Amino acid sequence: MQFEFAGTLDVPDGRYLARTTQSGDAQAVLVVATLGAPSPPARRRRSREAQPAAELPSLPLTRVTVVRAPEPFDSVEAAAQWLQGSLAADGAADALIAEGISLLNRALYAHAVVSANPHGQELSPQRAVLLRIGYGSGEELAAGRFSVAHDVDPGAGSNASRRRRETELHPQERLAAVLGDRERLDACETLVLRARADLDGDRPREAALQLRIALEALLAELAGALVDPAHDRDMTTLGSRRDEAVAAAEMAIHGDLDEERGKGVRELVEICERVLRRRRVLRG
Repeated sequence: MQFEFAGTLDVPDGRYLARTTQSGDAQAVLVVATLGAPSPPARRRRSREAQPAAELPSLPLTRVTVVRAPEPFDSVEAAAQWLQGSLAADGAADALIAEGISLLNRALYAHAVVSANPHGQELSPQRAVLLRIGYGSGEELAAGRFSVAHDVDPGAGSNASRRRRETELHPQERLAAVLGDRERLDACETLVLRARADLDGDRPREAALQLRIALEALLAELAGALVDPAHDRDMTTLGSRRDEAVAAAEMAIHGDLDEERGKGVRELVEICERVLRRRRVLRG
């Protein structure tokens, strides 16, 4: 899988070997390369007046290639068959894209932590200016090249549902209301988003800790927010499972979550998201 993004990324250019399971029996290689980077501007001691007709500066591209290292094909024919199937099967290309972007975001998150940067990046496939799926030799892929590749449209099969969901939530109208100080963002909205980011980034311990306070904030801020039976049912469910969130957070402090706790955290985050989504839709 290969992504090209406008501008540079926080992760420095290079090749990174990553384990994709805790046992280390699956590996992938992340190859990051900046293309066409312009020379840095000369530093000046004094500012100067900007020229309105000045030519727009060119941006570099960052090419990110994600290689499934331990899964070589027996032949070129087998590789071609795999590619054809990945492009033809419903959801197969989206699954590969999700796998690739997940590894990139894992690297971006790790870089933010190790560099103590509180404003680290995370990216979605939709931010890529170009996306490819293909196959090649080890030498080709290590250099960001393919023997055969196809450009793909990320999420093409789900674009319609995503657009419909965005229309229902009216994000631009609410953005204007928040910036105009006519509406405020609740703390639980931010906290639930952080828990979701941790789940999507395969960080269940962090998700459990984030959920603990997100749930408390949501129960306090959204009590009686809607006159709606479904809202009342979800809020009652969240209240009855508060101790479950506390127990998951306590387990997360001391180590990894077991399967049951991990499943519970995911379910609770999904209920919190449903409550917030329902409020946005019903309030318009």
